Amino acid sequence: MKIITWNINSVRLRLPLVLDLLAQQQPDILCLQETKCPDDHFPHDAFDEAGYAHRAIRGEKGYNGMAILARQPLYDIRHLNWVGRQDCRHLAATLENGISIHNFYIPAGGDVPDPATNDKFAHKLEFLKELEEWSRDQADQRAVLVGDLNIAPRDDDVWSHKQLLKIISHTPVETDGLNAVMAAGGWQDAVRQMIPEGLLYSWWSYRARDWDAADKGRRLDHIWVTTPLRDQIKAATVLREVRGWPQPSDHAPVVMEMQPS
Repeated sequence: MKIITWNINSVRLRLPLVLDLLAQQQPDILCLQETKCPDDHFPHDAFDEAGYAHRAIRGEKGYNGMAILARQPLYDIRHLNWVGRQDCRHLAATLENGISIHNFYIPAGGDVPDPATNDKFAHKLEFLKELEEWSRDQADQRAVLVGDLNIAPRDDDVWSHKQLLKIISHTPVETDGLNAVMAAGGWQDAVRQMIPEGLLYSWWSYRARDWDAADKGRRLDHIWVTTPLRDQIKAATVLREVRGWPQPSDHAPVVMEMQPS
């Protein structure tokens, strides 16, 4: 089973890219974040034609938004609201084999890493605390967590650990918070299980004149599995080349392959 996660930054604007990815990679499941699309405007027909007839969507106009596209039926489609908001940052479904897929878009957190002066950063930290508590109930489940988590937790998940220590997405309070989430749920980082060492990114800013040459990236997008599934991971990587496609998202897709169960 192949699962891909991708912050698409508008599913309608980048629909041709999504269809190209599906054609080239043929995943069983594609999870999208930042679809920025109300449910009644979602491009269902295009995904039917591509062979992804089973979908869970949860969108809003111009902001956030989640989707799970599948070749196989999706059951128990559901979502949770976090930090008392209804802002489309979580979507979940269960597969025929009983594995639950949880698709997340954690808040970015703004620009100033101080919860006392930056409400967006305070919101992000509160989201992480709620996610930690929720994860405790997932530890013995057969679950996969994917998405744009907006945190690069390891020193080699950023282009410069020293220079980004005070930059939101790599501050110690965020990386500690994400590590606490992982520990609470017994989550295994699928990509780092397969690529245990070395610089690895999934996001490059639009601000860079030549993102590839500058290569000042961060690994913000993740696929995790609970302990009952960790031995089924057989491959995982970042599809870096997709960041160079025409009119791209600033995120690259992340892919995981699992042994069938």
